[in-house]
Amino acid sequence: MSCACPGEAASWPATRVTNKLGAVARPATIARVLSIAGSDSGGGAGIQADLKAFAACGVHGMTAITALTAQNTVGVSAVESVSPEMVLAQVRAVLADIGVDAVKVGMLGTAATIEAVRVALGELEPDTPVVVDPVMVAESGAELLAPSARAALIEKILPLASVATPNLPEARALTGLANAEADTLARAVHALGPSVVVVTGGHREQAIDVFYDGETLVELPGERYPAGAGHGSGCTHSSALAAHLARGLSPLEAARRAKEIAAAAVRDGLSGIGAGAGPVDALGLLRRARHADRA
Repeated sequence: MSCACPGEAASWPATRVTNKLGAVARPATIARVLSIAGSDSGGGAGIQADLKAFAACGVHGMTAITALTAQNTVGVSAVESVSPEMVLAQVRAVLADIGVDAVKVGMLGTAATIEAVRVALGELEPDTPVVVDPVMVAESGAELLAPSARAALIEKILPLASVATPNLPEARALTGLANAEADTLARAVHALGPSVVVVTGGHREQAIDVFYDGETLVELPGERYPAGAGHGSGCTHSSALAAHLARGLSPLEAARRAKEIAAAAVRDGLSGIGAGAGPVDALGLLRRARHADRA
């Protein structure tokens, strides 16, 4: 992998952006959700998966791209970070005109990007839900978070999360508890600052998510679909969760719905796309294609 990354983290004034149209904003008729994440050129994960999940959940999706990846179903061959200034500019452009009802944070990549996103999250309206999917490694094994940036993610982003959605390996990496199980990890990640933690079950023997809000621990069982296709399942889950928070659901109910949507997307996954792990199908594309063929 080649990587072009910016240097040390910069600082920007945390100036809230107001609507520049000069008029009272029209009431939103549809929830608006912003994804701050990396782009997957193969269309399976990252920003591309997020937008599909937002559409499936009936919300308007917007993006602030943090990195470009040269990626397909087999692996990631190159990564190039977007400048922190441009990441922040994308967020501010959305806030200035459209507004945001919830945010999903995915791949950040570098400490400089993390600092820019920290500033951006500080410019949201108070109580805007923020779902953090702590992306560290691609399904193919490629590093998507610089090792030097891990501490910055823990210190600067996780405490701003309404919900954090690590999978089992990510939760272990965040906490340093290499052999801990999901319930212990949910409590340990929660201690790092998120209001709610959902340790997803895709890497467990049974596909059970563990939800923990600081008081109550709830297991969310679900079906495993070994014959499906799972590339982008984590992105789909966190985006669906953010979408349902934007639509007014409680964190627990949003987590239940997100699990159902992600599981169905894996079940219906496009295993015939590419030579590697096929992408999930949150939009029922194969079903639509078959219907179009019959029309």
